[in-house]
Amino acid sequence: MKNGFFAFTSRIKYINRWALMRNTNYETLSQHSQEVAVIAHALAVIGNTRLSKNYNAERAALLGLYHDVPEIITGDMPTPVKYYNEEMHDTFQKVEDNACLKLIDMLPEDLKPSFEPLFFKQEEDGELWKLVKAADKISAYIKCVEERKAGNTEFVDAERSSRLAVSALKCPEATIFLNDFAGAYELPLDKLK
Repeated sequence: MKNGFFAFTSRIKYINRWALMRNTNYETLSQHSQEVAVIAHALAVIGNTRLSKNYNAERAALLGLYHDVPEIITGDMPTPVKYYNEEMHDTFQKVEDNACLKLIDMLPEDLKPSFEPLFFKQEEDGELWKLVKAADKISAYIKCVEERKAGNTEFVDAERSSRLAVSALKCPEATIFLNDFAGAYELPLDKLK
């Protein structure tokens, strides 16, 4: 349906993440996307402030906000399935690209050019997409920490592997974020200052 884009994308709040894991607190794609946007923005600010980069921090946040919107159509594919092998990953990428096209087609013609770059990576946003990927991995790590703190041992291995995944990106902004801010996620509310 034409002009159904915003009504359709608002359904992101109904898609749960971590489908193959027992969760103490379910996380929706909407919650995850908000956290990724905040972290992507923070990574860009860290890069600009501490590493003399010239990132558009607001654009990083926007890309983070939209990064999983195609999963409204595809669902949240569990990482072990999505990355089972190269053929599976390539097939899923085609499915995701088709979902993006379907979503863009829900917009009026005059709005499409403003939204297409949020779904299809543009060369000029290449460095920002790296920050979004790092933010996505950091968000996964944070979810694992929260689950472990709640007594859920189901996420212990995922916590370790997600921390390693962040390190493997070799993103200095992500390393700074983890070194300076990740420890606070271990603290109870009354200890946060």
